[in-house]
Amino acid sequence: MAPGTPGLPPRKYHLRTVVLDAGHGGKDRGCAGVKAREADVALKIILELGRQIEENMPEVKVIYTRKTDVFVELADRAGIANKHAADLFISVHCNASAPAAFGTEVWTMGPHKTDANLSVAKRENAVILQEDNYKEQYNGFDPTSPQSHILFSLYQSAHVVNSIRFAQKVDKQFRTTVGRSSRGVKQAGFLVLWKSTMPSVLIESGFLTNRAEERYLNDKSGQSYMAAGIYRAFRDYKNELEAMNGD
Repeated sequence: MAPGTPGLPPRKYHLRTVVLDAGHGGKDRGCAGVKAREADVALKIILELGRQIEENMPEVKVIYTRKTDVFVELADRAGIANKHAADLFISVHCNASAPAAFGTEVWTMGPHKTDANLSVAKRENAVILQEDNYKEQYNGFDPTSPQSHILFSLYQSAHVVNSIRFAQKVDKQFRTTVGRSSRGVKQAGFLVLWKSTMPSVLIESGFLTNRAEERYLNDKSGQSYMAAGIYRAFRDYKNELEAMNGD
C-alpha cells in the first residue's frame, strides 16, 4: 500500500526542493532605470537568495532557472520546476511605471481584480513575443488580450492557498524587517507561473523607474536585504508547513 492509503499514516511533508527564477536575461533586458536593468538586478537578488538558502539549509536542494545572463523562455522556467518536482517556485522581477510609483509587490496566479494588475501581467508576459512559435507553445495565448489573461488565470487553483501563504510571508518581511514600502499581495495571470505544478510567487522587488528605488535595488547591500527578507519568509513557510506534520 502507498502512504496515504487507509491503514497507513500520511506521508510527512518536507520542503526539499526550491526553484529560483531570475526574470528576463540575455536578449530580454526587462525594464530599465537610468543605470539598472531588470535582468541584472533580478539575477543578483536570486543568486544571493540561493546562497543564503544553501548556507543555512543544506538539506534543501536549490535549482536555478539561470545563473548567468542568458535568455530562458517562460515555459522552460516552469518546466525546470516541474522536472525537478520542486516544492516552491520563486520568480524575482523589477517593476516599471510612472517615476512617482514605488514599493514592492508579491504576486500569485489568479484573476486580476483591477486594470493595474492586468497591466503588470501584460508587461511581464510580453516577453513571449521574443520567443519562436509562442502561439503553439502557449495554446494560442495573446499577451495583448485581456480575455487571454482571464482564461488562463484560472490555472494554479490547486496551489493557490500555499502560494498566498508564502506570498504573505514575503510581504510581511519586506514591510517589517527590510523596511520597504509595500503595495501588497496581489493576483494576476503570469505566464511564468501558469504551468508550474507547485506553489509559486512572482516578486516585483521595486520600481527601476523610481530613482530612489533604482539606487537601492542596484546596490549590493539593497540586494542583500531583499534576498534576506525572501529567505526569512522561505524559512518561516518551510517551518510552518513541516510543523503541521505533528508528532
